[in-house]
Amino acid sequence: MNGTGKADGGALEGAVVAVAGAAGPAGRATLLRLAEAGATVVASDANPERLAEAVDAARYAHGGATVTGDTVDLLDPEAARDWAVKTEKEFGRVDGLVHLVGGWRGSAGFAETSLADWDFLEKLLIRTVQSTSLAFQDFLGRSDRGRYVLISAAGASSPTAGNAAYAASKAAAEAWTLALADAFRKAGGDAGPTAAAAILVVKALVHDAMRAERPNAKFAGFTDVEELAEAIAGVWDRPAGELNGKRLWLTPQP
Repeated sequence: MNGTGKADGGALEGAVVAVAGAAGPAGRATLLRLAEAGATVVASDANPERLAEAVDAARYAHGGATVTGDTVDLLDPEAARDWAVKTEKEFGRVDGLVHLVGGWRGSAGFAETSLADWDFLEKLLIRTVQSTSLAFQDFLGRSDRGRYVLISAAGASSPTAGNAAYAASKAAAEAWTLALADAFRKAGGDAGPTAAAAILVVKALVHDAMRAERPNAKFAGFTDVEELAEAIAGVWDRPAGELNGKRLWLTPQP
């Protein structure tokens, strides 16, 4: 980190980083931060219009930065694999996959939980992690700075009655990511891993539009999307062996 609290651009300079779920507020902030740090950013989202806006915003903010966008169905493992192959073919390497695909459904209490919510969240929060991790593992393993970054929620460790489906989905996504971390560990052997899978844990995210809509809300414990983007960029500042298989808390641990 430099004196301003920002991650130095050196760790990401020339890196090729894929961002899944890039069109939302967190995705936009992440595209901007990675482009600022000198990375080539390959964004994907299921919404082509919002994705194009996010990509254009990052390009405009950082003239000369390479930021591209692909509409990818991450529920389709073959589509995710094609995206990974295309990325390496076009840019020569893949140094990161940031998983920002998100969504939430909950209920008033445990008894009111709808299994339809589980069906929805299982696809959104677990299947997309499975598809991207399997598609990108080999490419990240070949990189000298490969990173798989999952954004998770504190609720995965301390589920509440009305959040059973959401918390269970996040917990499963964390377990899957930690299994990827173990694969990187084993591949590194005695020398240690050269790639890392890590989890950034937030209570919830907040951005300027939310504050404008609810000017009196405190958003206690929430992580600003720009702070999240800073933490994502900072993942490349840490050695793979120190980072691999770790949960990095951006909100107080429950």
